[in-house]
Amino acid sequence: MTRPPSPPPDLPGFHYVEPLGTGGFADVFLYEQQMPRRHVAVKVLLADRLASGAAQEFAEEANVMAMLSTHPAIVTIYQAGVAGDGRPYLVMEYCPRPNLQLRARKEPFSIAEALRVGVQVAGAVETAHRAGVLHRDIKPANILVTAYNRPALTDFGIATTAGATSEAAGMSIPWSPPESFTEPPRSGPRTDVWALGATLYTLLAGRSPFERPGERNTSADLIERIERAALPSLNRPDSPASLQRVLDRAMAKNPDDRYGSAVAFARALQKVQIELSHSVTPIDIVDDHAPAEEQEDDGDGLTRVRQVVSIEPDASTRASATTQRKGPPEPVGDVPVFDAASAPHVDEATQLRVPTPPSESEDRTVLRPPTPILPEASDDPQSVAAEPTTATGETRRRTGLWVSLSVVAAVLVVGAVIVGANVLFPGSSTPPEATETAQPQEVVSDFVPRVVQMDGSRQGDQIVFAWVNQEPLDGDTYLWNVVDVSGDIDPQQADEPLARVDATGGMVCIDVMLRRADGRVSEPVRGCVDQ
Repeated sequence: MTRPPSPPPDLPGFHYVEPLGTGGFADVFLYEQQMPRRHVAVKVLLADRLASGAAQEFAEEANVMAMLSTHPAIVTIYQAGVAGDGRPYLVMEYCPRPNLQLRARKEPFSIAEALRVGVQVAGAVETAHRAGVLHRDIKPANILVTAYNRPALTDFGIATTAGATSEAAGMSIPWSPPESFTEPPRSGPRTDVWALGATLYTLLAGRSPFERPGERNTSADLIERIERAALPSLNRPDSPASLQRVLDRAMAKNPDDRYGSAVAFARALQKVQIELSHSVTPIDIVDDHAPAEEQEDDGDGLTRVRQVVSIEPDASTRASATTQRKGPPEPVGDVPVFDAASAPHVDEATQLRVPTPPSESEDRTVLRPPTPILPEASDDPQSVAAEPTTATGETRRRTGLWVSLSVVAAVLVVGAVIVGANVLFPGSSTPPEATETAQPQEVVSDFVPRVVQMDGSRQGDQIVFAWVNQEPLDGDTYLWNVVDVSGDIDPQQADEPLARVDATGGMVCIDVMLRRADGRVSEPVRGCVDQ
């Protein structure tokens, strides 16, 4: 049954637009910020969670995201504060495109796109690890997509720092490793490496790694398979054996058999890209503690290490008792921890990334007591030994010589062509073909317009939603799903601009996307009916 969203708070400088999602601890709303003018996603803690310790966890999430959100593959947080009604809130980037869980359920990703996303998100996770933070809930639904079609990792609500404390921690079973189900559960950087591998598998297969179509897939079934069953093959003819080996290692049952770091996993994906002759995606790593000489591109241009630039939550949040940290973070393993509280304040108005919405997931979440962070040794040298090498000075000098000789040869060839043309076509400076003007090529856009005029009404025991497709084309269909408090996503397809939902009482909301015949989809549009 869908829980209606809580009342949106009145936030100075922000104009409320519509609800984006509901959850067990917080609701997310779309607001328009007045200065600078832009859409933002505002996550607001539920009032009945204020006394449960969730406020402290909410503040920790704000601090973690403020520390990390300069990374291009992590959702940006603009500010945090406490609303007039006492509820803490986060103002975040609004991502209008469907999250990766919705996309993967519709159809599997291409090998090229899955590898690109895997490298980019692994760079974000490596950045978090170098700052002393474990995400612990990496999954496709927690990877949003910006308006520029870049992945953006979000939902650091159960992230762990050595200085953070919490009464309970959650996990998403389909993407969790075996050690998450031990007593007590264990976490470390290799736990996140497993989740990265499970997420990439989901994008490629269209389902979580141990989900079996046509069979029972309860939480107990999934846990039993995660602990004992071998990782199923992707069974894709376009997927090389090397990619299956990368996934097998990332999701090894024994943490010691996995890649020792997220960056080692990313480099393994880069090698698959090289094998397939794809463009190699650079690994962006933000590291406040990297030496100055390491804060430049590697000679191969495949790993970019940059210094952390941290922002802090809004001053009103820092003054709140709910946001006081209990002590400075300590390192994860040998990795120093970045302390956001000591960082200089950066004006949120200078953050130029496009806003993005929280997403809902199709998973099962259980509560666990807080888990210790295990120190992790660095990956064995063999995992990175095959990285592309940089060119030596001698190679560069030879390259320059060949370039110079090539330029001279090109000049001689052009001169010969001009002389020949004057002989063959006297009185003309160029052959007849050279005077023809190239015809301009039509630019084809991949933009798909959103549906408009969303409307809903109760008809008997059903809620009927209708909408308008302003630019219909042959083969158009519609994807829609009910916005459910449980986070479960059940996409439906309709040939007509109409959807029927059982009336359950309270507010009912659906998201609708226009889908073209070639598979392109529009941004979702939400409609709600308050019964």
